[in-house]
Parts: sequence; C-alpha cells; structure tokens
Amino acid sequence: MNNSLLSNTGTRARQRGAAAVEFALAAIPFFLLLFGVIEFGRLLYLWNTAQEVTRRAARMAVVTDFNNSAQIAAIKRNAVFRLVTDTEDWLPATYHADITKRLSDQNIVIRYLNASGGTPTPMPANPGDNITACLDSGRVNSCIRYVEVCISTKSNSCAADDRLSFVPMLGLFSRNDASNYNINMSLLKIPLATVRVPAESLGFSNTF
Repeated sequence: MNNSLLSNTGTRARQRGAAAVEFALAAIPFFLLLFGVIEFGRLLYLWNTAQEVTRRAARMAVVTDFNNSAQIAAIKRNAVFRLVTDTEDWLPATYHADITKRLSDQNIVIRYLNASGGTPTPMPANPGDNITACLDSGRVNSCIRYVEVCISTKSNSCAADDRLSFVPMLGLFSRNDASNYNINMSLLKIPLATVRVPAESLGFSNTF
C-alpha cells in the first residue's frame, strides 16, 4: 500500500515537471510572437502617423510668422500631438530613455523655400516684407513661395540619409550578430514624410 502511494506521488511530481517544461517550450515562441506583433504594430503606427505629423505642422506654418520662435515651437509641439503646457515633447508610443531616439518636436524641420526650391537669400524681414519681395521681380530669390516640413535628425535638412531609426521597446528586436539569429528592427527607418505646400499669409495681418 505504501509503495502504491509513493508511486502515485512520484508520477504526479513527474507530470508537474513535464507540464512546466512544456509550458516553457510553448511560452518562448508565444511571447516572442506576441512582442513581435506589438513592435510591428508600433512600426505601422509610426509610418502612418509620420505623414499626419508633417501635415499638421505645414498647415499651421503657412499662416504663422516665420520670425516668431515661440509660435514655431508651439507648431512643432502641436504637430506631435502635444499641448504647449505638456511636460513631454515626444510623439506618443515613441518614448525612449535616450532622448535622441525619440520622435519629438525637435525632429520637426520647417523650411522656407523660394520659387526655385532654395533658401530665400536674403530672407525677408517679416511677412509683410515677404509680400513685397514676391511682387518685386528684382527680389524673386528672397520671396518665400513654399513651406516644407519633414521629420529629420538634422535641424535644417530633409535628405533621405537624415531619417530617424525605428527604436524597438525590447532589445531583443535590436539584436544583430554574426550568427543566424538576426532580428534588428532598428535598421528600419521612419519616413521623412516630407510635405511641401505653397506659402500663404505667413502671419501677415493688414490692420487699419
């Protein structure tokens, strides 16, 4: 009788041990797939949101005084869906402990271009002066015709090489070694999402 009880106890212990091993074997690929789906969802979110970010900034920049640094800063914060009173300055779902790896208002580049697509030389003194420059054939190079907005790592460049890298939440998806195991989502880039629109009032107000 005692031998039977010992046998049953040993069998149950072995079954529990087998169940733990089976769970561990199944959990590893399950959680890998789960976190992979989450990271892929974040990547799609960023790719889809990038264009909306630049559109929002461009829509406001064409009617804002380009000399007003406070208003330009507010445009950039608003473009990443933040209020001026918010303590955060990064696009939701892009937080990283290293601030250089976040998509923040600092990555919003607003450029003012003349008719040929270059930087106005010299820049008009104010929105009213820009209207004067645009009406003067001798100052065509000083006339702001377009406003261009992009997401970039540089302060005044929308070149393809200046795109931000996608930063996964887990280091597991940033691994890149010499073995066959190579999962490196950080090689993926966030689109520049460049938007170029005709300049409008640029904040000019004709008051009498």
